[in-house]
Amino acid sequence: MNSNLKMLGLALIIIGAILLILSYFLGWTNNNAVQFGSLSAMIVGLIAYIIFSKKALEENK
Repeated sequence: MNSNLKMLGLALIIIGAILLILSYFLGWTNNNAVQFGSLSAMIVGLIAYIIFSKKALEENK
């Protein structure tokens, strides 16, 4: 279960990065909502990845 949650955090980081790349190529750079949404997805994904990785390491000890 925790490995799936850890992968969810990694997926959020990748989705946020893809959204930033798409917004650049599609010319959505003036739209702050898209930029903020992708930034928040990346931050939430990073925090989730760190928390669930730490919990998985503690369970394996």
